[in-house]
Amino acid sequence: MALQEHCRLYPLEEAYALHASFYSDPQWLVLEQQEVFARSWQLAAHSGDLQQAGDHVVCDIAGKPILIVRNADKMLNAFYNVCRHRAGPIATCNGKAAKALHCGYHGWTYTLDGQLRSATEMQGACNFNVEKIQLPKVHVHEWQGLVFVALADEPTPFADVFKGIAERIQPIDLSAMRFAKRDTYTIACNWKVYIDNFLEGYHLPFVHPGLSKVLDYRAYDTELYDWFSLQHSPLRNNDGIYGDGHAFYYFIYPNIMLNITPGRLQTNRIIPLGHDRCIVEFDYYYTDDPEVQMRVQNEQAFSDEIQAEDIGICEHVQKGLASGSYSAGRLNPKRESGVWHFQNLLRTAYARTT
Repeated sequence: MALQEHCRLYPLEEAYALHASFYSDPQWLVLEQQEVFARSWQLAAHSGDLQQAGDHVVCDIAGKPILIVRNADKMLNAFYNVCRHRAGPIATCNGKAAKALHCGYHGWTYTLDGQLRSATEMQGACNFNVEKIQLPKVHVHEWQGLVFVALADEPTPFADVFKGIAERIQPIDLSAMRFAKRDTYTIACNWKVYIDNFLEGYHLPFVHPGLSKVLDYRAYDTELYDWFSLQHSPLRNNDGIYGDGHAFYYFIYPNIMLNITPGRLQTNRIIPLGHDRCIVEFDYYYTDDPEVQMRVQNEQAFSDEIQAEDIGICEHVQKGLASGSYSAGRLNPKRESGVWHFQNLLRTAYARTT
């Protein structure tokens, strides 16, 4: 079937899942790095790692090395972590209170605003002007204690992508939560398999018996917006795990999840390692509320249980997609609207290459 047919957008009631080849054919990851990850806002750091002038974070975004630094005016800058001399790294690890940025290859030094300040032993180079050399910038934005970057020259405005989230979760203030720990999982599935699984509660009664007792499946609902979707449910029967209130599961296209329960934020970042492997980073943040702190151990153990269940089913699905026996199945309009929404955004990205 031609790419144009795979990329057609159908109404939810008529929709099929994305074709299996997008999960099993290695060619698509190159396109996705360019048309999906490099053109979107990517979660890169937490503000707690970038509090003072000179604090800096290194990361990999869409396969590109990126450096984020707090400058002397307490503003954030983000650059390609690539020296203008011979492509050495400006920084190889996170750091604190740096006065300047020094390339680890040949010692060229840059200000916290990315301007070359000095170049070792370059006095004999004709027509060499330090003042004309600047690290290439990328877009950076700080929101609710999280730091995002975008590589595209003109990305979708950040406010348009995240519009209404902070207001919807009030009085929860994500920026008031402190980082607790990171869990990292390497999973034998395409990055999209993991996200598809996250985006629907259809599998809850069958894959997550424990979570099904905590979330009210009858009241479980999905809301769709331009660049994100929200799954939410009242919490119940969860004494010592989440507390009273609601669970909000936000997915921000293309690979960011914000899982919010009373007093806790869990961010997930899904990073492709290949067409059939991905990394999932779980970062946990909590308020200092004593009642919340008393639940941390139980909540993290419960999260580990859910994650093990998700890993198991996602790895089975990847094998099914690669089996050659499956192409694309019908979506459930009531339970899989989030999958439809995500996959249509992907179809739009794929179609740009035709």
